[in-house]
Amino acid sequence: KRWSMLIVITGILLATMSMFYFRAVAVKMLPFDNKSEFQVIIDMPEGTSLERTAAVTKEIAAFVGKEPLVRNYQTYVGTAAPINFNGLVRHYDIRQASNMSDIQVNLVDRHSRDEQSHDICKRLRPEIQAIATQYGANAKVVEIPPGPPVLSTIVAEIYGPDYDEQIKIAEQIKNLLANTEDVVDVDWMVEDDYSKMHFDVDKEKASLYGLNNQQIVSTIGTAMSARPVSYLYQEREVTQVPISVILDESERTSTNDIKSLKVKSQMGNMLSLGDFVSVSEQPLKKSIYRKNQRRVVYVLADMAGMLESPAYVILGFEEKLKSLNLPKGFSLSEFYMTQPQLEEDYAVKWDGEWQVTLEVFRDLGIAFGVALIFIYILIVGWFQRFRSPIVMMVAIPLSLIGIILGHWIMDAYFTATSMIGMIALAGIMVRNSVLLIDFVKLRLEEGASLEDAVIEAGAVRTTPILLTAGTVVIGAVVILFDPIFQGLAISLMGGTIASTVLTLIVIPVVYYMMTKSSYETPEA
Repeated sequence: KRWSMLIVITGILLATMSMFYFRAVAVKMLPFDNKSEFQVIIDMPEGTSLERTAAVTKEIAAFVGKEPLVRNYQTYVGTAAPINFNGLVRHYDIRQASNMSDIQVNLVDRHSRDEQSHDICKRLRPEIQAIATQYGANAKVVEIPPGPPVLSTIVAEIYGPDYDEQIKIAEQIKNLLANTEDVVDVDWMVEDDYSKMHFDVDKEKASLYGLNNQQIVSTIGTAMSARPVSYLYQEREVTQVPISVILDESERTSTNDIKSLKVKSQMGNMLSLGDFVSVSEQPLKKSIYRKNQRRVVYVLADMAGMLESPAYVILGFEEKLKSLNLPKGFSLSEFYMTQPQLEEDYAVKWDGEWQVTLEVFRDLGIAFGVALIFIYILIVGWFQRFRSPIVMMVAIPLSLIGIILGHWIMDAYFTATSMIGMIALAGIMVRNSVLLIDFVKLRLEEGASLEDAVIEAGAVRTTPILLTAGTVVIGAVVILFDPIFQGLAISLMGGTIASTVLTLIVIPVVYYMMTKSSYETPEA
């Protein structure tokens, strides 16, 4: 019967741990907090005019403003919004272009609404992106992360020997991510194909007409870009508004428009630029990003849906990467922690929240292992035995049953705070085992039989053990409904309840089975 009970409990432990594998309990760095703001980042096609970007931004902002839970919003077209920590890490502070805009959205106070900010963003995102898609724009709904800010939730860094091929591989990965469930706001840090006008002045012809380069450059500059000519004086304003002159957009959209511009010669004649200036369009070179002196192409994405942990997307991406079209003779390697050292072959390195999650859980796992070692050393030093501490520490894996089931029942992510709660719980649960076995030791020293001592230990020590468990559970209730610290509360509450109940049953039985053969001179 004793062996049957232990086998059943072991089976329950393994079954609960398998919930991680079957994704019944998802692992994530931290859940989204209930914030009071979010941003809408809009990228129009390269070369889009400021007026066009402003019109699209205004339409999206009008839709956002209709949301009852939105208190107010501000739009920033062609320039960056006031920087915050998240924007600094994502490099939003350097967004200065006519095709870029930003909508800063402020929600009503979280105490005045029942819906979490993350749920609001998930609800608004499809409509916002539908409006943006109509105009060929890419709109991202960006939330303030609960943990350390990263470039994006999912970041794929593509390395390789040829930058053009890196871009082609990155585009394929971008398309794969866009077709992956729960992945949203897919983007990459590669500009669209865009050309610029190149002006070549025939100096001989220009000199015949009595024109110099300064006159020609001045005319073209005024036509193509705003030239400040004065300032609007406002009595109560510190910064005055510049008054600029620029050719109407409808008159500078093609090379023929530029060629038809008139320049006044020194003799007073109005001459067309096309008479002595040739205009051609040349493609712009794309920006090259580097990380640790290595060329890299970034593909970015966020998560929203049933499973919002990047771990499951990245770990299941290996098979998808096999379908990529690579240059002949090359392969693609995956890196999860470190950057590839060489650029002789192509590689994708996963970064973003995944990197932070991996590092945090690795460090917490090491901390948990160190804690177990110190607990074992401490108990060995007190009891002067090596087997008894092992029995006492059986309570620690028993707590996993309650921790995992608790997260499943509450439909919560197993987060970094959950791991911290599990580490903290280890010492509490071992204390319960110490209470039981220490009492057994005392009764054996008084001459009681091993069986009687074990039974009495379970009966006598139940009250203090339950009181300890009760105080832990009651104390954790306070933070149970906090989005960030919910995992800590669930670990403490679920682990304490399960481990307490099972400790009162399992620890006496295991100790009895291990010392039964020598109960006349028990080890304890």
